[in-house]
Amino acid sequence: MRRLVVVGSVSGAPGVTTVALALAAAWPSAADGGVRPVMVEADGSGGDLMMRFGLPPAPSLLDVAAAAGKPYPGSLLGAVSELPFGVRVVAAVPGRGPCTEAVRLLAEEDGRRVLLGGEGDRGTVLLDVGRIGHDVEPLLEAADQVVLVARGGAEPLTHVSAYGLKAEAHGERLTLAIVGPCPYPSDEIAQSLAIEQVVFLPWDTKTVAVMNRRRAGRLRTTGFRVTPLMAATCKLARQLADCQEQKATVVDAEMQRRLVPVTGDEGVPSWARH
Repeated sequence: MRRLVVVGSVSGAPGVTTVALALAAAWPSAADGGVRPVMVEADGSGGDLMMRFGLPPAPSLLDVAAAAGKPYPGSLLGAVSELPFGVRVVAAVPGRGPCTEAVRLLAEEDGRRVLLGGEGDRGTVLLDVGRIGHDVEPLLEAADQVVLVARGGAEPLTHVSAYGLKAEAHGERLTLAIVGPCPYPSDEIAQSLAIEQVVFLPWDTKTVAVMNRRRAGRLRTTGFRVTPLMAATCKLARQLADCQEQKATVVDAEMQRRLVPVTGDEGVPSWARH
């Protein structure tokens, strides 16, 4: 069966689709026997890639979801399109109404079966769910890995804390990916949010430009000209694929016990202090 990696956020627009596309481009070829990953745009608020790259309206996420309950739903790969920079995607149509229903169907047992495939199917599905809500909770439970994307400021991190998507529920399957500048150290974030795995993904305009143009381009993942975002994403992809790569940041229980809070602010993260 395929591996399922859910990528989402709890608030705002921190770059979930960009991270999911970067992971698809950076996914190690050895992880799934050479089978390239598929990024599935499963945001209930509607898709962006179809308009961005001029993709045909069908097949799309709607076709995959509509076929999920049929006796012979077909393969997820039948709805795949190729983006100019070499990433395979299943795009969603713009518009909240049809996409909300499609995501609901995918979250059901038949929909999850289509995403994961059968015993003979290999590969990885990178599921871009946008903003995480109750409708995608079954997908979070079924996921092999969950990547929670957030900006590094005080407000976004407070939203993560308030949402309560913690390691107690998802264990080692949960990674917090902080996009862009962040003034807070990873160990403080990990301890305060009870999320052991925290990685930083620097934002760079060069990578984003390649992901937004319709002409053929390339996202380098090896060599001397790898952009900062892709270099960091390659490390995250290897981590998620269980390759022999040391995790970017892991704060275990022993380290948490050794962390000393600032006097007078015990238990209060720095971004929540006044």
